[in-house]
This record gives sequence, C-alpha cells and structure tokens, in this order.
Amino acid sequence: MAETMIAMDDRVRLRTWTSGAGKPAVVMLHGGPGLPDYLAPVAGLIDDLCAVHRYDQRGTGGSPWAGEHTIARHMRDLARLLDAWGHERVVLVGHSFGTDLAGHFLLAHPGRVAGLVQLAGPFTEPWRDADRAAQRARRSGRQQARLEELDAIEVRGEAEEIEYLALSWCTDHADRARAWEWALAAARALRPVNYAMNRQLNAAKRADPLEGRLDELRELLPPGATIIGGAGDSRPAGALRRLANRLGCTVDIIPDAGHHPWLEAPGRFRAALRAAVARGPGASRPPVQPAAGR
Repeated sequence: MAETMIAMDDRVRLRTWTSGAGKPAVVMLHGGPGLPDYLAPVAGLIDDLCAVHRYDQRGTGGSPWAGEHTIARHMRDLARLLDAWGHERVVLVGHSFGTDLAGHFLLAHPGRVAGLVQLAGPFTEPWRDADRAAQRARRSGRQQARLEELDAIEVRGEAEEIEYLALSWCTDHADRARAWEWALAAARALRPVNYAMNRQLNAAKRADPLEGRLDELRELLPPGATIIGGAGDSRPAGALRRLANRLGCTVDIIPDAGHHPWLEAPGRFRAALRAAVARGPGASRPPVQPAAGR
C-alpha cells in the first residue's frame, strides 16, 4: 500500500493511500464528518480486483487544514485527486457521511462517476426519530446520563473524550456483546475529531439536502449502483430501502450487521461489496418495487 501526499489547488496537501491495480479504479470516501479515514479494512476486500484509493479529507488525520468547510470545497478536492491519480472516471464507494459526499460529487461531476456503491447511507428523512429512539434503547440509563454529562463539558480531557466517543458510537453495532469493544477501539483510533468541520458540513447538508435532489440523482445514477446497509444499524434500514426504490437501484440489507457491516458480517459483506464493485458499468437497474419498511 503506497502512501502519498497530494497538493490541492490551494496548496493544502491531503494524505492518500493506494493499493491494488486495474480499472475502473475505486475511490473510498470515509464518514464523519470530521474523522480521518478508517476504510483500510474495506479496501483490502476488493484491492485484488482493481486499484483502490483512500484519503484523509482535509482537516482530518494527515491532511491538516483550518478553514470554512463546504460541500463545494470537498468536491473540488475529490476532482483534484482524480486528476492526480490519472482517472477520468472512477467507482465511488462512500460510507456514512461519505455517501453524502459521493451523492454530491455525482450531481456536480456525473461524467466522472463510472459506478456508485453506498455503504450505510445516505439516510433521507424520515429517519432521525427512529435513530434517536434506537440509540436510547441501546444505552443503559447510566450510560445515557454519563453521555449527557460529558457532552456538557466544554473542553474534555483525553480520557473523557475517549469515553464520550465510545458512548456515542456504541449504538452503531448490532452485536451488543461486542459493541463497546468496537466503539472503544474506534474512539481511541479516530482522534482528534474535527468538531468545527462536523458542524459546518452537517449545516451544509441541512441547507442543501439530497432529499431535494433525488429525481436528479436518479437520472444521473450510473448503471449497477448499489446501497449496502445493516439491518441492525440504529439508523433505520427501511430508509435505505425507500431511497433505493426512489432511485431505482439495488439495495442489499445485511442481517445481523450494524453501521459497520464489515465488522459484524464480514463474509456476507465481502461478497456484497465485491459483487457491487464488479457489477459496474453495463449492468441494468432493477425494476422499482413498492417501498418496504425496516
């Protein structure tokens, strides 16, 4: 796996990784917003099929930057990376907030998207109330009280920040026996969180929601586009089914998996991801079916 720093149009350098070889290349877009890349295990599932690129979005991990985060700024970064890697068209694989970035890139640069695989997102309304209810049900009363206590602290120490993130993320997982273990590992690895970036890009999402552009997305969607989610995510799988129905794309909801399905259902997820990437250009879209609930 090769690590390379690539300069953007404003001279900011982004940390990138490339593994594998072959086209069409895959570019992975991690979630957050405000977290560094964590998709190396996912890249390893497909980099025998094609080249796979990953990067720390500006302001995270090895791509330090301080400034106003906008969707347009991140779209320019991604276009610049494609140029630097020498790709006119790529398959985008987004996870969580990365699915929103992938959707906006498709809207802005449809000619550069050869394929689209969306992991655990994007979630379009209505979904937030169901997610909040599931999160509260998965935390004990003591955990919820502690989360609220830590959230009220303006400047948390290192141990407090790790505990806060673990309490925030432990509801992502369907396997409740291992949920804390996975959340704690992520909390230790994915710091520091860029909270300013998180606030700014979440505000940008609210200002220009994908919900308002679904008809346009459907028209631009590349053949073989796929949404993969976990039935045990706190976020409702029914929202992904409704979105797939609206877009006319394939949806694969993996049983007993949460927001990071490669952790809880590695075999099933690997097969689904490889099939989605291999499906690529030339595949036909499935007929639109009545939307199913969660």
